[in-house]
Amino acid sequence: MAGNPHSDATPEAPQAQTANGGAPGPASEEATAQQPTEPSAPKADPEKERLLAELDGTRKKYDQLARAYQDVNRDREEFKQRLTRERDRMMDVERGNVATTLLEAIDELDRCLAVSGQDASPLAQGVRMIRDALLTKVQGTGIERIQVVGQRFDPNVAEASDMEITTTPDEDQRVISEVRAGYRLKDRIIRPARVKVAKYVAPAQA
Repeated sequence: MAGNPHSDATPEAPQAQTANGGAPGPASEEATAQQPTEPSAPKADPEKERLLAELDGTRKKYDQLARAYQDVNRDREEFKQRLTRERDRMMDVERGNVATTLLEAIDELDRCLAVSGQDASPLAQGVRMIRDALLTKVQGTGIERIQVVGQRFDPNVAEASDMEITTTPDEDQRVISEVRAGYRLKDRIIRPARVKVAKYVAPAQA
């Protein structure tokens, strides 16, 4: 019979598309599934970072406050020490002023006893007792009598009111006698002593 020569032929199955031109086959899908996935970078937590920043700021503020407190405490202690020293100094000055009046009274009694000599009368003994009692009260406040007789003359604690010639070199500038007693309160001279000082002169020049 005449007709289409291909009408009775079985149509050809479509060829499988290659990997380059069509959908991948089962083998390609399995290979894709077996590829390892790369780990993703951890995401930053904004809330955690904010808390850490606040903690760091709080720590710095605490350190600043601690240093400020130490400075204030140190200044307070130094102020208390200065105040205590100033108060003690004022008390010493006032104590010295009061003692000066008593020292003048003791000087008067000393002159009376010097005139009486070795008088052992009840009156002389009474004057001596009063003088000793006043001196004890003065010394009880911390005031000390300066010992200068026989010592080298020191202008910081004594005043030279008279001079006596000596032919002994070792006696030069040495206190011979005391005209008026001197007193100190701690390291402060509240009244210098008045003394007679020896001055060396060679015998040929005497």
